Amino acid sequence: MTANRALVYGLAVTGASTVRALVRHGVDVIVADDTITPERLALAAELGVELIDGAGTPAVDLLDGITLLCPAPGVPETHRIIEAALAAAIEVVSELELAYRWEQQRPGGPRPMLAVTGTDGKTTTTKLTVHLLAAAGVRSIDAGNTDTPLVDAIDDPELDAFVVECSSFRLAWTPSFRADAAVWLNLQPDHLNWHRSMDGYETAKNQIFANQTANDVAIGFAPDPVVMTRLAAAPATLRSFGAAGADYHSTDTALAGPSGDIAPLSALHRSLPHDITNALAAAALVIETGLADAPAVAAGLSTFVGPPHRLELIEAGTDIAWYNDSKATTPHAAVAAIRSFERIVLIAGGADKGVDLASMAAEPSRISAVVAIGTTAASLVEVFTAAGIDPNRIINAGTLDRAVAVAAELARPGDTVLLSPGCASLDQFTNFEVRGDAFRELVMAIAAPNSPTSPNNPDISLHTSTHEVSA
Repeated sequence: MTANRALVYGLAVTGASTVRALVRHGVDVIVADDTITPERLALAAELGVELIDGAGTPAVDLLDGITLLCPAPGVPETHRIIEAALAAAIEVVSELELAYRWEQQRPGGPRPMLAVTGTDGKTTTTKLTVHLLAAAGVRSIDAGNTDTPLVDAIDDPELDAFVVECSSFRLAWTPSFRADAAVWLNLQPDHLNWHRSMDGYETAKNQIFANQTANDVAIGFAPDPVVMTRLAAAPATLRSFGAAGADYHSTDTALAGPSGDIAPLSALHRSLPHDITNALAAAALVIETGLADAPAVAAGLSTFVGPPHRLELIEAGTDIAWYNDSKATTPHAAVAAIRSFERIVLIAGGADKGVDLASMAAEPSRISAVVAIGTTAASLVEVFTAAGIDPNRIINAGTLDRAVAVAAELARPGDTVLLSPGCASLDQFTNFEVRGDAFRELVMAIAAPNSPTSPNNPDISLHTSTHEVSA
């Protein structure tokens, strides 16, 4: 890759890693950001680069002499710096693209890359794939849209492979990034405050397949018609998962693939519908690439516990169960969680991402009360009222602490209190993890002091349905 001078736009975690990586590869780098803070100025000084006020500098001046623009994931495709770079025929690439190009130049050849995208379920499926590979003796890491940018991961000589969580933000700027096996979990409206349109969001996601070859494997979620349409056009070997008749599917007793049973369902720590589909997706990735076999998959599934904030059981020691699903930042993910229980006091709401929230009320028979929070609270009150929920049991609580107190009052014996916001957290919290942690602390503060509170308690039985989703 030839780049005389690169502009990294946005100096947070990924931006800083991109700067370091470009400098390591001998590229002259300048950095700009719309928001200049003392912390970012200090970080720029540590990195040895100049930090320019992007908001106060004309785009034409920022791009003067620039041959490569590397936007941070938070820089939307509608940003003036993106539009100016494209108009000037300056190449725009994400850190995934940079890392891929450099890995192709690795002495001894590139290592396998497995890629995961989808509106919901990316993180769990990515982490599960890493876990399955470990069970097979393959050293890998979850990189990309994780705590470890791919540009950092490729510098670890001890790794045998990479499992890349691919957000649409990163995929949008990947003209050549290619995965040996790529899975697309689902597609629902999301991030319409970043992309120009739903079509643009879908096109960005499709980059996970676009550069594959006939020697690669493309894997799609059979119940999703958009994913399957895109899969049919992928230039790779095609595989499906998640429904009866799919290449990778579940029976009454097992997960199965093209060669037969892979693992008993009893091997899964938890068997909610999305647990099963995520397991099928991860199994397909590792088996189709030959990096793991069925016995390794079965062994890995038996010891995998999902990350926090994803239907995490906080309190079940009384006659009311409390679940933290703060990671559900889309209506699609929230509906998946709702379909996992029979009688719910739902805490939902947060920052508005420009997405229609009406689907949140797709299962009104399961919902006994709604407590709305955040900037979307008023909209959710309207949505659930229209769905026929008792208006007296739909409360606009505003803040999460108030919502937990209200939910405790509304919950009846046998209810599940479920935080599954269906919205982003950025109106009141810095991220969904902080929101989930706050929820956990609030719940534990009102829990009976002698209650058993293990989110990983294998004795807790969860309702499961036959509806297949990937949340």
